[in-house]
Amino acid sequence: MVVESDGLLDESCLGAAPLPQDAVRVWLDTPRVDDMPDLVYLANNRKVAVNLLQQPFPFTTKDAKAIIERAECPDDGAATFAIRMKATGRLIGLARYKSLDAGYSVHVGFWVGEPLWGNGFATEAVHALVDHAFTESQTEELTAACRVTNAASRRVLVKSGFQYRDQSMIHSVGAGGTVPIERYSLDKSVWASLKAWGRMQ
Repeated sequence: MVVESDGLLDESCLGAAPLPQDAVRVWLDTPRVDDMPDLVYLANNRKVAVNLLQQPFPFTTKDAKAIIERAECPDDGAATFAIRMKATGRLIGLARYKSLDAGYSVHVGFWVGEPLWGNGFATEAVHALVDHAFTESQTEELTAACRVTNAASRRVLVKSGFQYRDQSMIHSVGAGGTVPIERYSLDKSVWASLKAWGRMQ
């Protein structure tokens, strides 16, 4: 799980772009009202909340409704995606964008429910999110962050091409205080090189 952020996306940028491409076992699309039971079940977990910036614990139906309403009517320009299993269509987590620096830098965040941890679903979702960001916008850099204690999210970021930048402190609602995080970034040129390398393998 990566620390997520709130922020604005210009309507000509990622928030208005087509949905991200499918991955092998998951796909990303807009959260829906019928996702609320799965969203509450998975998000109402202290192990999830303590690794996120703004997600409360306990996580209630009201919290789920607010996320779905923001995703369906993104007045603030935020782009929020449901991470779904291809086989069932069920929601297993969320992924999100936040635009920085007039869209030339974008912060990404994600989480997957605990019952699905350790299966590589988060890595697939982040790969789709990264490809979408660099393909559908003028974004030149992606940033992300994870708690220093969150080895699983660190692995997802590294597998997705992100490079360690530095450490800082940030307030987490779920953790109930300030926590140390590691910050990562991925330049578009590095992403393009990795994609080209992958095609050569």
